[in-house]
Amino acid sequence: MVAMSLNLSEKMLNQENFTLGEKTSIVAKLSMPGILAQISDIIMQYIDAAMVGALGAAASASIGLVASSTWLMGGLLGACASGFSVQVAHASGAGNKNRASSVFRQSIAASLLFSFIIMAIGLVLSGYLPRALGADQSLWKDATAYMACFCLFIPVRQINRLSANMLQCSGDMKTPSILMTLMCLLDVVFNYFLIFPSRSVSIGSFELWMPGAGLGVLGAQLGTSLSVLVCAVLQMYAAAYRSEMIRFANSHDGWIVKKDVLKKACSIGIPMALESSALSMAQIVSTRIIAPLGTAAIAAHSFAITAESICYMPGYGIGSAATTLVGQAIGAERKDLARSFGWLSVVAGMAVMTLTGAAMYVFCPYVFAFLTPSFEVQQLGARVLRYELLAEPLFAASIVATGALRGAGDTLIPGILNLVSMWGIRLTLAWFLSRSMGLDGVWIAMAIELSCRGILFLIRLKREKWLNTKGRVEK
Repeated sequence: MVAMSLNLSEKMLNQENFTLGEKTSIVAKLSMPGILAQISDIIMQYIDAAMVGALGAAASASIGLVASSTWLMGGLLGACASGFSVQVAHASGAGNKNRASSVFRQSIAASLLFSFIIMAIGLVLSGYLPRALGADQSLWKDATAYMACFCLFIPVRQINRLSANMLQCSGDMKTPSILMTLMCLLDVVFNYFLIFPSRSVSIGSFELWMPGAGLGVLGAQLGTSLSVLVCAVLQMYAAAYRSEMIRFANSHDGWIVKKDVLKKACSIGIPMALESSALSMAQIVSTRIIAPLGTAAIAAHSFAITAESICYMPGYGIGSAATTLVGQAIGAERKDLARSFGWLSVVAGMAVMTLTGAAMYVFCPYVFAFLTPSFEVQQLGARVLRYELLAEPLFAASIVATGALRGAGDTLIPGILNLVSMWGIRLTLAWFLSRSMGLDGVWIAMAIELSCRGILFLIRLKREKWLNTKGRVEK
């Protein structure tokens, strides 16, 4: 994968032409590791959700209650990482190893400082959030413990996200994908021993004693956080010492962020951070709309999001490949390739997510039966999910187009489009429809909004103003 990336960068710099077949093959090869990693991640999330679901609807609801808040913090970490990693994509496209390695070095201290600030804010808010969201008091304790544990590991999550982004933008999609798969496997193992108490397990005619911490909801987050810790160490090692493009040995610059690097990181990352904050705040408002509908509705909403994720996560894998390909093409001043890679990636994403959405539409009742023993939650979750699955092709367009535009450093306008769509369409419709239709109304509003968002991003991609980005780096 790395060798292919280096050869690709060299061909770009030499102004060589690519046939449609070659470009399609490149998109597929760079996308496949990301897709497989995302699918393995979702499979483990399903198992994870089933483990928590076995504790009852209240346990699942307590996690669902703070999920949008953890997404907010995760989005901020991702914005910080992208501010630096997109610069690495441009440097890689220009064949400048010194610049790529230097940006990576400078990003570490800045990212850690940012993550500790987010950690402190999250820990302070974790005790107040469940009450502020209007949830039943029985959910407060578990929801607070889950979020506090998430926050304690935020610096680790930042390092993991930063090193993964750096590897991907330098053209190495394989290493982050392998480590993500490992992280998911470790998550299941850790959760198995941390969620449940010590117990006897029947294997055929044998009784096997299994130790367990019995931490319940807290154990679910602790297991996930420990798996992130293991993979963050491995991922940072791969980026800092094994990567041909970004390893520390390629540059002897210092660790303090230089003005030009910080300015570019802010121009890319701040719009993403503001977008992520506003979108996650919208999710929190959405949770506030759902919370009064009851524990079953909260649990069904949470499980429906988990079930749907297997449909859209492949889109994020293709979107990551689009960021790398468009970023390197911009760095090499190949607007023709940036345009082609952007559209090929979007078409691929729409095709894959249409297929996964159709499959989920048919099989979602069985998926919910696996995730939760509650028949009420199963029925409600499957019903509302089917509304949203109709919007999957256009949802794919927005996901992959966002990745392509990010590779060009175009984050401000996409952020505005997301905000207008989420706050102007989804929340407004959700508030009105939930009053008469309950959770069904919330998910119908989501389907309408995602369709509108996809159309907006296709228009943005078509107008091509994003191709005017100055991403060239001296060799």
